[in-house]
Formats: sequence, C-alpha cells, structure tokens
Amino acid sequence: MRKFLVVFLFLNLFFMQSNAWAAKVDTLEIYSNAMRKVIRCLVITPSNYQPTQNPYPVLYLLHGWSGNYSSWLSDAPQLVQHADAHQMLIVCPDGGYDSWYFDSPVDSTVQYETHVAKEVVTQIDYYYHTIAAPKGRAIAGLSMGGHGALFLAIRHPEVFGAAGSMCGGLDLRPFKKNDWDLKDVLGDPRTLANNWEQLSVVPQLDALEKRNMPLWIDCGLDDFFLEVNRTAHQKLLELNVSHTYTERPGEHNAAYWGSVIDYQVVFFHKFFTKN
Repeated sequence: MRKFLVVFLFLNLFFMQSNAWAAKVDTLEIYSNAMRKVIRCLVITPSNYQPTQNPYPVLYLLHGWSGNYSSWLSDAPQLVQHADAHQMLIVCPDGGYDSWYFDSPVDSTVQYETHVAKEVVTQIDYYYHTIAAPKGRAIAGLSMGGHGALFLAIRHPEVFGAAGSMCGGLDLRPFKKNDWDLKDVLGDPRTLANNWEQLSVVPQLDALEKRNMPLWIDCGLDDFFLEVNRTAHQKLLELNVSHTYTERPGEHNAAYWGSVIDYQVVFFHKFFTKN
C-alpha cells in the first residue's frame, strides 16, 4: 500500500568521465507486504530523465549471494554511464543475503520472487515514467542473481521480456553440499528433493520452448558454475530455444561480471529499441 512506501532520494551524483552530465542515483525504501518489512532498492535514472516525455525502459539487475541492492553499483560504477548512453532506468533490488530470488517453501520470511516480480516492479512503474509492459522490461543478474533473473523471467512472462545471467548458479541440485545455506531456503534435499527440482532454473527451461524471449547466458571458464551453465545451454539447444551463450576466460568474481555487464546492457538496449 502507498502509505507504507517511504521514498528516500539520496542525490549522489556520479559524473561521467567525458563531461559533466551525471545520471541520478535514488535509493527507495519499499515496504514488502509479503515479508512485512522495508527493503531498499537502487534506481539509476538518466541525467535528462523527464517524466513528461516518452516512457523509459527498465533493466532490473540482481545481486549475488551475500550482496545487497548497492552491490552492482560498487562492482560496475559505469552503470551510471549506461543509463545515460542508452536512455534506460537501471533498477537494483535487494534479494536478501541468500534468497536465490524465490519464495522459500520452508521459510516464510524469504519471499523474494513476490517482492521483486510484483512489489518492486509495481512501485517502479508507479513512481517512474516507465514502459509498463514486458517489451520495456529486462532482468539480469550475477551468480545467485543470474539464477534469479532467469527464474523470474521464466515464471513471469507477463512482467519481463528479456533476461540475462552472468556466472549464474542455474541449477541448484548438484550443490546439495554447499557453502550457501541452501538448506535454509529449500529444505533438506533428502526429504524435500522436490523443492530443489522445482526452484532450480534448468528444470524450468522447458517453459521457454514456445516463447521468443531474448536470452543471454555468460560464464567464465574457471567459474565453479561453468558446468551448470553448460547444462542450461545444452538443454536450450535441445529445445531449439534461440539464445546467446558465451564462455570467456575468467573466474567467479567482480572483475568478470563487472566487464560482462557492458555487453549485456547493449544486448538489452537493442531489445528495447526493437520493441
């Protein structure tokens, strides 16, 4: 509800290297009815943003495990330049410490599918001049956020029109022994294996077979998630789902996704322009 939404505008200006123009960075505090708490969200608007002109497309960027809403801007400060250059809003929601961006079936305090796909999108469309349709929304993320981006795009085609993953943990089933507390949000894999099946991306890829969703998956050759990315790529090939898949030298770190995001932003800009 609107009365539960408090918007704080922190006007931190990040100057472009080439001139004095600067995109504006706002921090919103959105009340989540699903989790009964206030959750922060970062919004980057172009320096010439005008609510009376044509509506703007929005790229949603999801952070990784143990990160927060500000992580993307720390890892890729050039995002402020991309917002200006491509005339788009870039929104960075908070996905919690270890949510993997689904509604946990074992922990009612972890409901980040509902938060991102419904609560955040609704408030962004309300408070900003956006293209409030899938043709004007794309979603991407790193690591846990790569899983979240594809997961949410698959499950919410009425919301997101394109998706991307960087170093994404696209299949959680091989990591029943892990360092990411997956049992806390999925349950014990010995007794609740169905949760691990239904809430991993790879088993859900069948839903893309009859869609025409622009999709880019990227992973480093020395990344511990490389094999599950290859599995996702192979399944998409078998389903004859058009997509871009890239492997390049690199590890699971900020240097990798902080560089790859430059290519994915252009990819999504072309999607927005085409539509």
